[in-house]
Amino acid sequence: MKSKRYKNSSDLAKDLGLPKEAGQIAEIKAKLTGEILKVIKKQDLTHQDVADSSGVPRSAVTGIVNGSLQKVSLDRLVRILNAVGKTIDIRIKGVA
Repeated sequence: MKSKRYKNSSDLAKDLGLPKEAGQIAEIKAKLTGEILKVIKKQDLTHQDVADSSGVPRSAVTGIVNGSLQKVSLDRLVRILNAVGKTIDIRIKGVA
């Protein structure tokens, strides 16, 4: 079966029958999680280290690291990133 490439998260969400906002949120979560994974690896942090510094339960950190993002809030991802020394810069574009 040939896989399909998508130009953006909105197109993927549409094909899955989801609102485009759901696709955008999933994309944001994936990008934030990717950065968390990079920092954990680079700084050689344990899940408990991240939990202690962010106030997010270790089980939630483990879930995030393992790719379980459905029940993860953007708030938690932002708290973790801030706790490991990262800030977030958001750019909002107009609809084409």
